[in-house]
Amino acid sequence: MSDQVQAAVVDDYIPPGPFREFWSYFCGNRGALIGFIIIVTVLLAALFANFLTPHSPYEQYRDYILTPPAWQDGGLWRFPLGTDEVGRDVLTRLIFGGRLSLFIGMMVVSLSLLLGTFFGLVSGYARGMTDTLIMRAVDIIMALPSLLLALAIVTILGPGLINASIAIAITYLPHYVRITRASVIAETSKDYVIASRVSGAGVLRLIFITILPNCMAPLIVQASLGFSNAILDAAALGFIGLGAQPPSPEWGSMLANALEFIQRAWWVVTFPGLMILITVLAFNLMGDGLRDALDPKMKL
Repeated sequence: MSDQVQAAVVDDYIPPGPFREFWSYFCGNRGALIGFIIIVTVLLAALFANFLTPHSPYEQYRDYILTPPAWQDGGLWRFPLGTDEVGRDVLTRLIFGGRLSLFIGMMVVSLSLLLGTFFGLVSGYARGMTDTLIMRAVDIIMALPSLLLALAIVTILGPGLINASIAIAITYLPHYVRITRASVIAETSKDYVIASRVSGAGVLRLIFITILPNCMAPLIVQASLGFSNAILDAAALGFIGLGAQPPSPEWGSMLANALEFIQRAWWVVTFPGLMILITVLAFNLMGDGLRDALDPKMKL
């Protein structure tokens, strides 16, 4: 009787869906889960910044210039993390700065992912001279230091948030091209692609419907890691005055503006740097978790 019950249970077993399986593997990585929680917290704080902060990120309180954090002597709970060199609330600017930093990361990843995937698909499927031309252009971009190339592009386009995002996206483009090309070459020789071609599928259907969905796992991992790199590079450009322009509350420009006060007002430098560190670390941890959850080899 027990054997019959066991057989019935086996017959009634329904395997978990793809999302449930992915989520179970992702949650198994504690670091990835912590990173995901931090990212969601920063995102929600940025979205609801108008409700979380009583001050404007541009409002100046001239009577409270360089006020220390609330727990230090002379600090006020009105300004929990103190004020900057012109009397603006540091906490407010950090929260609003999350909007700009996440916007930069999203714009950079979107541009580089879309363009890189397109050129990678064309290169991997067409092969021949088309492949050679695209890959040689990619090699030239990769031969140049990414930050120096971004500096050159921003110098040509002019300083600003949008131009800095475009410049960073161009420097990240080769990574997505190479990943997509390698995945397409690996998938093209598989039976399901050959069967789809034999059944009469056109080129566009083969590329975008048959092949592309099976190439997305490494691209998703690269995009999550590229998000953190984009935030770092945008902060670097903002630090030297080529990214977001004052008085925009961007973390890199906040560091640049406060550099001369580092010895007398540590908080104006420390807190923006910590926000960059924590956010970048969170994206890297989540990227590791995505890699483990999406890579079949990591599940063996």
